[in-house]
Amino acid sequence: MRLTHAECAEILEEKADAYNRVSFIENDPICIPHRFVSKADREISGFLAATIAWGQRKTLISNAEKLIEWMDGCPADFVLNHTAKERKRFLPFVHRTFNGADAVFFVERLQHIYHEYGSLEPLFKTSSGSVYDALIQFRTAFLGANVPARHHKHVANPEAGSAAKRLNMFLRWMVRKDQRGVDFGIWTCMVPSDLRIPLDVHSGSTARALGLLTRTANDWQAVEELTASLRQFDPMDPVRYDFALFGMGVNEKFSRIPS
Repeated sequence: MRLTHAECAEILEEKADAYNRVSFIENDPICIPHRFVSKADREISGFLAATIAWGQRKTLISNAEKLIEWMDGCPADFVLNHTAKERKRFLPFVHRTFNGADAVFFVERLQHIYHEYGSLEPLFKTSSGSVYDALIQFRTAFLGANVPARHHKHVANPEAGSAAKRLNMFLRWMVRKDQRGVDFGIWTCMVPSDLRIPLDVHSGSTARALGLLTRTANDWQAVEELTASLRQFDPMDPVRYDFALFGMGVNEKFSRIPS
């Protein structure tokens, strides 16, 4: 059964409304930056939470909390002022393939970036306004020169075809803002219409079931295809339907349209 445009729009609107609510924050990694008020605290805690946002959500939230605890509960202050010796406290950290060496490297790079730029936001600002270009620019700036190869896999590379789900999710948190109180909207380096869908297995499966995505791989081409489909329903804020696609996939195990 193939949905009409109107039927698909009705489902997307209904589910986006249902899941774009603060009641879902508690069980989502966005709960980590929601514990802070300052821009820098939200950026740093959000970036780290997004970086390890794969696998079981309860585990990843617990591990993100551990990172914040080891920053003495004050991410921005710790990033700006910690010593090389204090960085070593992260060596025991493990979340799936993101280990202590990765955590130490990320904290070190964050310190360098905040001393130089005062924020992560400038690293995503491009003259083209392209999210693809912004992600590549950020990756180059964040990794720096002569970085050990093992750290490369933890910063997505759309040039290599990656869907960059976690970075696109982080951008959604930082850029989007509505009256729902979920996303923060604290960045102006891009606008919501520039954003790309944070594509993963759940949102991808839901999108294919709704007829919004034909590509079978969850890669950058699929991100562009799905975002273009969602623009047909809201050209100014297509990624607000991330709430619908992900929510239906995770909470409703949605995989096909009933015949």
